[in-house]
Amino acid sequence: MRRRAALTLPALVLPALAMPGLIRPARAQERYPDRPVRLVIPFATGGSNDVVGRLVAEGMGQRLGQTFVVENRGGAGGLIGNDLVAKSRTEGYDLLLAGSGSFLISSLVQPRVPYDVVADFTPVGFIGQAPNVICLNPSVPARNLRELQEVAKRANPPLTYGSPGVGTTGHVLPAMIALTLGVQMEHVPYRGTGPALTDVLAGRLSMITNALAPLKPHIESGALRAIALAAGARSSVMPNIPTTGEEGFPTILSSTWYGIAGPKDMPADRVTRLHRALNATLADPEIARRLLDEGVEVQPSPTPADYARFLAEDRERWADVVRRANIKAE
Repeated sequence: MRRRAALTLPALVLPALAMPGLIRPARAQERYPDRPVRLVIPFATGGSNDVVGRLVAEGMGQRLGQTFVVENRGGAGGLIGNDLVAKSRTEGYDLLLAGSGSFLISSLVQPRVPYDVVADFTPVGFIGQAPNVICLNPSVPARNLRELQEVAKRANPPLTYGSPGVGTTGHVLPAMIALTLGVQMEHVPYRGTGPALTDVLAGRLSMITNALAPLKPHIESGALRAIALAAGARSSVMPNIPTTGEEGFPTILSSTWYGIAGPKDMPADRVTRLHRALNATLADPEIARRLLDEGVEVQPSPTPADYARFLAEDRERWADVVRRANIKAE
């Protein structure tokens, strides 16, 4: 396209294009990245977010021939790390590990968000998702969603569910379940998945939802009863768990997903280079295996625009749940 455009320029302009000072920007674009790229993970070190981010950073760095430096900026449910990238320069040297809860849902439930999650970011590409599994303490006499509906309707006091905190995926998915089943369930927020899981295992709470990988040992031991996977297809990790659609509730869908985003107005050619490097990383069988060990099923987006459409659709879907369930972070 550039060559065709150059051929149509007046002759008097052509000598100017040959001047060294005017061709440097084009060469700089071709060399991108020519210095280290920062990937901000909006969580402290450790945990699935950190593992996923570091795997992707290492793979992208190798494919682009440049170091990717991981910076953990946890706090405020992801808002601190998100805001850091939103206010970064637009050249493509500051990227964010975006997630379903920390990036998208947090923007719907937090009372004060210092950025616009749509206008202030450039979607680069989708990494994959870990479908959420719906688990009960075995004392709850339900083995599928229909039975849970009947038990919840009769329960007095209401069934309870624990989450890692207000506005997390572990909060909004049970809220969606309660709305869809037409029942009441009581939310008990914790500071992290661990304490919530402990109380479900002890029988002090009725239900928990989370990515499959951390709950798998407890499901296999019988300490938790998995009644459905909130996904459109069964998981290869535990293929015996039926999907919510199979049980008659196809709109109950939720996953812990990950993607890469940058600040707004990133140059399109740099977004394309990053997207290609990300997809090449995800095509590596060893990286895909290690991500699956974290419960993340690799699902690269064909283009950055496809990832942008996914973000818009997922945000609209969760916005409806947040509004109807009146979910607000205090």
